[in-house]
Formats: sequence, C-alpha cells, structure tokens
Amino acid sequence: MALTTKSLRTLHRIHIQREDLNDRLSQGPRQIGHSQTAVNLAKQQLAAAKDDLQKARLAADEKQMQLRQREMRIEDLTAKLNACSSNREFQTLKEQIAADRQANAVLEDEIFEALERIDGVQAAVATRQAELDANEQEFARVSDNVATQKQGLDAELARVEAELAAAEAELPEDMIIEYRRVSNARGADALAEVNGQFCGGCSERFTIQTLNELLLGTLMFCKRCGCLMYMPE
Repeated sequence: MALTTKSLRTLHRIHIQREDLNDRLSQGPRQIGHSQTAVNLAKQQLAAAKDDLQKARLAADEKQMQLRQREMRIEDLTAKLNACSSNREFQTLKEQIAADRQANAVLEDEIFEALERIDGVQAAVATRQAELDANEQEFARVSDNVATQKQGLDAELARVEAELAAAEAELPEDMIIEYRRVSNARGADALAEVNGQFCGGCSERFTIQTLNELLLGTLMFCKRCGCLMYMPE
C-alpha cells in the first residue's frame, strides 16, 4: 500500500510540474503572437497615415494649380482691357477679373488650410513611425526572451519527463494499464489526493468502505469525476 500510494503521489506531482512547464512553453508563442499583432497594427496605422498625407498633398497641389491658372487668366484679362472696343466689353472684363480675384482669395484660404492639414498629418506620420519602431523593438525583445526561456524550460521538461518515466516504472503491473488510460487522456487531472473522506478532484464524498480500500492500496477511481485517488502523506 505504501509503495502504491507513494508512487501515485509522486506521479501526480510530476504531472503537475510537466503541465506547468508545457503551459509556460506555450505562453512563449502566444507572447510573440501578441507582439507581432501589435507590429502589424502599427504598420497598418502608419500606412494609413502616409496615405492621408499623400492625399492631403495632392489636394493642396490641385488647389495651388487652380490658383496659378486663375492668376494667369487674370493677367490675360487685364491685358485685354487695353484693347477693349466698347465700354460694355471693358465692364465685362473687369467683372470677370473681380470674380476671379475673389475666387482666388477663397482658394488662398483653402490652400492655407490644406498646408496646415499637411503639417498635422506629417506629425501623425511621425507619431505612427515612432509607435512602429517601439513595437518592433518590443517584438525583438520578446522574441529574444522567449528563445532564452525556452532553452531552460526544454531542459527542465526533459528532466521531468525522465523523472516521470522512472516513477511510472515503479507502478505495479496490475495498475499500469488503468493508470496510463486515464493519465494519457487527462494528464495531471487524472489523479487526485483524498481529502478526509472526499475526492480531492471534485469533493465527492465516498464511503468508509472506499476509504478502507484506499488505505489497503487498492486502485480506486472516483465515481463522480473518474480521478485515480490516492491517500495523502
């Protein structure tokens, strides 16, 4: 009985250690994935900011071209004033010149606003670039840390796996088949330490007869959760 109980207790401890190590190993790729997601998002935001900047510059260039065209038109209309053959034609030209100058005044205001927008978008691009640089640095740091930690965890896991194999070899032959059936399916959750007259896995209360059989070293499974139960030290 003592050997069986001790073996199950040892096996449970080793299974818990192995699951903890595997969980810590699985956290590494998740951490890298989260960091990579942040980098990808920063790249998308930077690309969007650069696209906004290009559109803002194109809009400003278009308005500046319209302004130059109207200024050239005003120069052309002004030159035609001296060649007018009638007051009506002269007045019509003056009205056209006045309308173009008024339109140019509006365009100049719009160009000023467009240039201010360009300044703002350029600042946003610089901010997004800084965020991308920071996220890429963080990604490199996380990747290096995960790689370093993985080496130690892999070595520790190999040691635990060897310890598990040695502990399993100590199980009686009549127990090993049932043990492997539940442990392969449930890992550490396949075993549970008895707590008084209750299963440590699900707190199911069992009978005095079950307790006595456990004390005798009989292989016992909880009828409720299916855990392989063992007595505490």
